Amino acid sequence: MIGTGTTGAAASGGIEGVLSAAPGADVAIVGGGLAGLSLALALRQGLGPDADIVLFDPGLDRLGADDGRCSAIAAGARRMLCVLGVWDTVAAAAQPICSMIVTDSRTRDVARPVFLTFDGDVEPGEAFAHMVPNAALQAALLDAARAAGIDLRGAAVEAFDAARGGVGLSFGAGGRLSTRLLVACDGARSRLRTMAGIANVSWGYGQSGITFTVEHERPHEGRAEEHFLPAGPFATLPLPGNRCSIVWTERTADAERLLALPAAAFQEELEQRFGHKLGWVKVVSKPRAYPLGFAMARSFIGDRLALVGDAAHLIHPIAGQGLNMGLRDVAALAEVVTDAARVGLDFAAPSVLERYQRWRRFDTLAMGVATDGLNRLFSNRSDVLRAVRDVGLGLVDRMPRLKGLFIRDAAGLTGEVPKLLRGEML
Repeated sequence: MIGTGTTGAAASGGIEGVLSAAPGADVAIVGGGLAGLSLALALRQGLGPDADIVLFDPGLDRLGADDGRCSAIAAGARRMLCVLGVWDTVAAAAQPICSMIVTDSRTRDVARPVFLTFDGDVEPGEAFAHMVPNAALQAALLDAARAAGIDLRGAAVEAFDAARGGVGLSFGAGGRLSTRLLVACDGARSRLRTMAGIANVSWGYGQSGITFTVEHERPHEGRAEEHFLPAGPFATLPLPGNRCSIVWTERTADAERLLALPAAAFQEELEQRFGHKLGWVKVVSKPRAYPLGFAMARSFIGDRLALVGDAAHLIHPIAGQGLNMGLRDVAALAEVVTDAARVGLDFAAPSVLERYQRWRRFDTLAMGVATDGLNRLFSNRSDVLRAVRDVGLGLVDRMPRLKGLFIRDAAGLTGEVPKLLRGEML
């Protein structure tokens, strides 16, 4: 722990003077996923080497296991990972998305006309997103957290209670810890959010996302494709070499049926959607299905508590923004905490956490509404809606300035952008 917290601490040494001297931690993070580990590293940078940062995850020994999933890391998030010293470790496994096309068709349509195209640069030579295997990024973040002196504990937080000046945690087999700030990064079914009594608005889409990796004959040249089909989008996302990550949305019952098919029958269903533009295609990782839904916490904060990532919000993957929204949470929370500490304020005070909530809640709600609307607009069999949306896509394709705005928004570079997403140190 760094020192004593008093209103006069700023004059006597900035951050070093504002953190509590009581036994315990300055910040406790629950959840060792990509958002939780990124936040630990960001706070280490912002609060300095003397800050006590503890991260709890009962599955700590399994972090970094390869489940075949990959994520699109937007340009802003990539800049943050550069600042945190992680990007160079995963760069060799990353594939820039150089362009993107959008089609709207039925599964058995012979032709799939392209209605919308995007170039992949937000700045000259900077792709708007990179595809990265989750396992590689998780392992890199975990190694960086260990090197940075983050206190990693393989235990579950069983209970907590906030009191004046701190939060008391119970974990594992009788363990106790006090902390200035508690952060829930424990996923869509967040136990901390439930224990804090924060309501969560949610619904399911009756859809599941099937994810796996394929190899193919011809190079993809860094092009991502999203085919809007009646059951949901079918996305092919480029990976290094002649490989793509597939995100295939189907009604849940159909997804279960597809996963139960023999390999040859599954291959046939894949080829109907993937097509033959890249020659032969072969499944090289085990397909898995994940239920899709929407969720939004009524509040992103509580008493000395902040919700980050899926604990605060869950959106449809139609725009590939789920992880990036969580990393924007990380950048915003790390910045408001660091700013408060530097001027001698209690960084877990209601006014500080409210700044985080104001910063993130509108952006998150807007993205949630947009993805929900897109899924409802495209995942149907209405010929009338299909005609309307195809006209709309065609109009957008003829407006380069509007497309440029969409690209920068998807890259996380519009609005009030946190320092880390701009590639700046805290």
